[in-house]
Amino acid sequence: MTPRRPAPAALVVRGAALLLAVVALGHTLWNGVVEPGHALAFGLLVAVGELARWGALPGEREPAPLGAAGALAYALLGRSGGEATTQGVLQVVTVVVAAQLLASVPHVARGSGPGPDQLARRVLTVAFAAVCFQPLHRSGLSERWLGEGPYAALFLLLLLVLTALCDAVLAALTAGTDRPFGPQLRDELRALSGIGSAVCATGVVMALGVAAAGLWALPVLCVPLLLTQVSFRRYVSVRTTYRQTIASLARSTEIAGYTPHGHARRVADLSTAVGRELGLAGPELGVLEYAALMHDIGQLSLVDPVADGATAVLPASEQRRIALLGGAVVRQTGVDPAVAVVVEQQADPYREQQTAARIVRAVNAYDDLCGEGVKGPLGALEQLRLGTGRDYQPQVVEALARVLARGGLAPVHAG
Repeated sequence: MTPRRPAPAALVVRGAALLLAVVALGHTLWNGVVEPGHALAFGLLVAVGELARWGALPGEREPAPLGAAGALAYALLGRSGGEATTQGVLQVVTVVVAAQLLASVPHVARGSGPGPDQLARRVLTVAFAAVCFQPLHRSGLSERWLGEGPYAALFLLLLLVLTALCDAVLAALTAGTDRPFGPQLRDELRALSGIGSAVCATGVVMALGVAAAGLWALPVLCVPLLLTQVSFRRYVSVRTTYRQTIASLARSTEIAGYTPHGHARRVADLSTAVGRELGLAGPELGVLEYAALMHDIGQLSLVDPVADGATAVLPASEQRRIALLGGAVVRQTGVDPAVAVVVEQQADPYREQQTAARIVRAVNAYDDLCGEGVKGPLGALEQLRLGTGRDYQPQVVEALARVLARGGLAPVHAG
């Protein structure tokens, strides 16, 4: 398979980050490092955070929260132990770039290093925060205008919001998907409520702690986020095992010869894309994916397999029976009961279904109809549109059409 070329927006982001990094490194090498102790301390913190990056789940936007918090703290550092610091924007960028490059070596050697888009995002986001904070601090304007009371705290809060928005915009530009920018940005903004808020809060607390107590505050303030990172790595491991178990159960119908090879995975991938198109996110997408993977498991109760596993062409009563049996099997596996409900609703009229069930039913029918070999993608979509009076929600069918159009309306079957 030919690797997908980066989008023009992603290339612009990478180019801007590379240019900024080169200018910052050149400036720092020419003028020297000011306050090398602080630069070394924060550089080590960022490097340790990058070395401890986890294998993120799909959709997880920040695999190295400790490194991100350390980089943000250095960008917002104005004092250390009560004394003013004098590092500039370009030195902040230099320290972050050097720490990331150093920490990336072991990951790259294992073939699991951060991608260029992640590195570019980090550099530009930290530079944005430093540009907003450092000039005002070094000129003394922030202290004259805001003092050290609640107004200063509000200023930092506003700066955090702007930095988070900057990171979300960059993430949407470099997402590497065919989705429009608006829906992609919406998903990135939703993701900020998770680990992103913890990173921002920890970065500010680190900067304020060092301002009051000096560099000795760094190890103490790193502990909560480090413990959170360790706990989340365990959570990722459990979730990965959980996903693998569900995928294995979904393949049981293929192994038994009831459904075509790859049918469940195709339906799950396309359902997830349609769900994102319709604005689903987070746990809703998880339920949708699991239900799509297991939607045909009720076929194991059939004495004779359906031709090509195409339940969409069966009588409504038979579809209903298979759906109920599938839901009963899902409930026995210990999967989230919400997944079983979606599987049970597969044969219901769309007005009686929840959104996830409407998506899975339409995408499953599309895959089944393409498998008949005579309709093809356009014919399958036309057949779905004819069924929008009862079986398929029009909005879901149109969202499916948009997703397919961005992919060239290619058949989902590989062979």
